[in-house]
Amino acid sequence: MSTENEGTPVPADPAAPSAPPVPPTMDEPTGGTPSQAASEPVRPAPQTPPSGDDPTAVQAPVPAAAAAPAPPHQPPAPAGGWPPPPPAVPAWGAPHPSAYPAPQAPRKRTGGLVAAVLVASLVAGGIGGGIGYWAAERGDNGFSSTTVSSGQAPASFKREPGTVAAVAAKALPSVVTIQAKSGGQEGEGGTGTGFVYDQEGHIVTNNHVVASAADGGTLSVTFSDGKTYDAEVVGRAEGYDVAVIKLKDAPKGLTPLPLGDSDKVAVGDSTIAIGAPFGLSNTVTTGIVSAKNRPVASGDGSGGSNSYMSALQTDASINPGNSGGPLLDASGAVIGINSAIQSTSGGFGQSQAGSIGLGFAIPVNQAKNVAQQLIKTGKPVYPVIGATVNMNEKGQGATIAGQGSGGTPSVTPDGPAAKAGLKAGDVITGFGDHPIDSGPTLISEIWTHKPGDSVKITYERDGKTATATVVLGERTGDS
Repeated sequence: MSTENEGTPVPADPAAPSAPPVPPTMDEPTGGTPSQAASEPVRPAPQTPPSGDDPTAVQAPVPAAAAAPAPPHQPPAPAGGWPPPPPAVPAWGAPHPSAYPAPQAPRKRTGGLVAAVLVASLVAGGIGGGIGYWAAERGDNGFSSTTVSSGQAPASFKREPGTVAAVAAKALPSVVTIQAKSGGQEGEGGTGTGFVYDQEGHIVTNNHVVASAADGGTLSVTFSDGKTYDAEVVGRAEGYDVAVIKLKDAPKGLTPLPLGDSDKVAVGDSTIAIGAPFGLSNTVTTGIVSAKNRPVASGDGSGGSNSYMSALQTDASINPGNSGGPLLDASGAVIGINSAIQSTSGGFGQSQAGSIGLGFAIPVNQAKNVAQQLIKTGKPVYPVIGATVNMNEKGQGATIAGQGSGGTPSVTPDGPAAKAGLKAGDVITGFGDHPIDSGPTLISEIWTHKPGDSVKITYERDGKTATATVVLGERTGDS
């Protein structure tokens, strides 16, 4: 509704009951003498205003030289007889009629509709303004439909590079759904995700996705086009929760996903997760990097050893079945392997009900090193400091235990920690540039490095803070 003429008196309808009904002349030409009421004396009539002079219509301004000034005051109506209808208020810029005009012939009342269309188009904004103008220009030519169709729509719509749709379309053919079944009578197993690592048919995924099929079980891999291939385990790293499998009869033309640099990821960067949550293959979800270097110790719920990661945290929806799938950046490069979610009960793992917006991915730089080692030797290699730390305490640092497992020394003689001068009872509070608040956090940070790396350690002994440099050793295998 237009507020442009708000407060302006509306002219009475010539057919109102207050005046005798007079059949109006409908076809008077513009500028002629309008028809007169039977009870009224003949009076000279002014020129008829244009057909768009309804008060609710939007009129174009008339130059000052052509417009007659409107009198400031209307004289009172004469006493006796039928009172004439109120004088019409001319639209802005139109000639003003006499004080006692004869009844006007009714005109096409398109002005109010046009004004309503114009006002509505302004409320709609942008393209609506153009539609309103089209209606105003063509409303008197018999066009009544306001439906607008695009005659210039392209035959095929292409997404711009960098959009989620474009990234997903490019990545999906390289993401697979993995079905793992154990070799036992029950044939237990599960569904997970993986992605093409190279053209030879190697697929990277989580260890807990394929663990059930590692000893005498079966693996099958299904691509986004529905084609399924048998696969076998190449190597598993339980501590890293990384595994590599290989297609037994790899097709030609496999496209590996590009690997990004997880060290350059920033909090707030866009993320895209692809996987098969609850078996729903080729599911794409989006979010951001919520945090970096998040220490996470996760298990698969089978009672096996935990895995440790200094994880990328994301709010992209990740659920059971997303495990092993890629976490992509906005360019479509892999920055992590989706591995764990936070449950409402406080634990980490993949056996929980569903996502609450706290998902964790193994940084791809670490996963790449592990995958290369598994492809090369079939066994994982872990960097170590040669000391046993307390895994239960949290908040004060990682305390070197009094004894190792089976009564062995907690600091391996002639090992990396011993060479750096560390002793049982020391509390490690910093590893490189990262603060340490627990044993799991320390292990997560150690495993982001390689054997042979030199790292500064900050520790406390007898209430005093000291630093040392440790050269990381190595351990091969999970046992």
